Amino acid sequence: MTRVAVLGSLAAATIAVPLANGAQGGDGSPFELDTQPTGPSTLALLKAGVDTPRTSAAIAAAPRDVRVEAGAASRTAERSPLPGCDADAPIEGGNGTLADHSLCDVWQPGERLRADAAVALSALNEGFKARFGRDLCLVDSYRTLDSQYAVKASRGYLAAVPGASMHGWGLAIDLCSEEYTSSEVYGWLWENGAAYGWENPPWAQRGGSGNYEPWHFEYRPGVEEVSYWH
Repeated sequence: MTRVAVLGSLAAATIAVPLANGAQGGDGSPFELDTQPTGPSTLALLKAGVDTPRTSAAIAAAPRDVRVEAGAASRTAERSPLPGCDADAPIEGGNGTLADHSLCDVWQPGERLRADAAVALSALNEGFKARFGRDLCLVDSYRTLDSQYAVKASRGYLAAVPGASMHGWGLAIDLCSEEYTSSEVYGWLWENGAAYGWENPPWAQRGGSGNYEPWHFEYRPGVEEVSYWH
């Protein structure tokens, strides 16, 4: 089963019946999100060989028209969430020096990711757009080695050592402030991102081993290929 098929199923589940209210809601700060994300990761779904993620209680309880949902799922399964990008493209090159064929442009001009991470994020973005009526806003994604040196020079200890950043592997994004300062938006991402493989890593959370960076998300299946999840 290809990664595109799995991601298509995930997008269909989110778009058909989006989790409209989010886990947090209200006026609480997104920086108070200390619970662990729920739902299976993309890697777990691929290993299990299932067609769709486990149905959550919220989705199971929601009224729906089965005929409409089945049609939407069928149409989504027939297309990639990021047309023209092959999620199974060979990964060649190193940190900050990935080959062009290993990278794909996403919806926001100038932003690129490793092909499989780009397809997964685009599937998540389809669900996000169905919920909020717009695309997810990004500040940063893939960084070449030269750009990593430039970021390190400007941000000092806040930036990873050049050649060690997950941005250099095309496996990380930084969100715009409008996303991580909204409890409604950030709660939705926290609740749904893990099902697509995109999570705020433990080191970047409050009390983690690194700088507190709620805006930083990584594609966990890819991170576990090149390093380890921490």
